[in-house]
Amino acid sequence: MQSILEQVGIGNYIILSALLFCIGAFGILYRRNAIIMFMSIEIMLNAVNLLLVAFSTYHHDASGQVFVFFTMAVAAAEVAVGLAILVSIYRNIGNIDIDNLKNLKG
Repeated sequence: MQSILEQVGIGNYIILSALLFCIGAFGILYRRNAIIMFMSIEIMLNAVNLLLVAFSTYHHDASGQVFVFFTMAVAAAEVAVGLAILVSIYRNIGNIDIDNLKNLKG
């Protein structure tokens, strides 16, 4: 019985991961809303995680899948700290537009 990776092919996973990463990079570069930027970073991290799992399965090595758990933990911490910073900025300024954050210089 073939695994799902052999049925779909590693090339399709690479294309999907590259597409997700490009969507995330587009969101970072062209959107100025902080929440959208955080979501774009998460999309980029998930694209890398998808590629790590695909290559880990392809090479029959679990180290890539273990590394995915670490990147998911870092992503969760990044979201928690980032949203806390955004809430603090919103309380002080009144909006979370990235262009207005340059006024926070000391």
